[in-house]
Amino acid sequence: MRLTLLACILIFITSCGNDENSIDYVSKNDADIQTYLADNNLTAQKSSSGLYYIIDELGDGAQPTAIDNVTVAYKGYFLDSSVFDQSSDAGISFNLQQVIAGWTEGITYFREGGSGILLVPAHLGYGNNNFRGIPGGSVLIFDINLITVN
Repeated sequence: MRLTLLACILIFITSCGNDENSIDYVSKNDADIQTYLADNNLTAQKSSSGLYYIIDELGDGAQPTAIDNVTVAYKGYFLDSSVFDQSSDAGISFNLQQVIAGWTEGITYFREGGSGILLVPAHLGYGNNNFRGIPGGSVLIFDINLITVN
């Protein structure tokens, strides 16, 4: 009886530790972003949420709030520079409540005509789950140009 109970406990402990979905990417993403910034000689601001952002051009138009509609041209890529999504130069229009949290927060740091980079850790992107070709736990990088606040 004791041997069976001990075997069950060991199986439970070892199976819990190897679950890929249980990985917490917050610390790993932060370290990966800092390495990316250092390797590319970039200086970014870090918000309290863990979002990193670089403002190349602040812009001189309206500044959006987290509930506004905006038009943004962007290119999305991974830390290895492989592109996973890109808009046309005309951009796409959307409400900031309908996108990943990293965009809802990050776009508000710019004004119309502004441009820069958002480095989005997984917890502000798609989390630990795979999403349309984006592996769970991925850091997402976006070159953005805020065209208009609609």
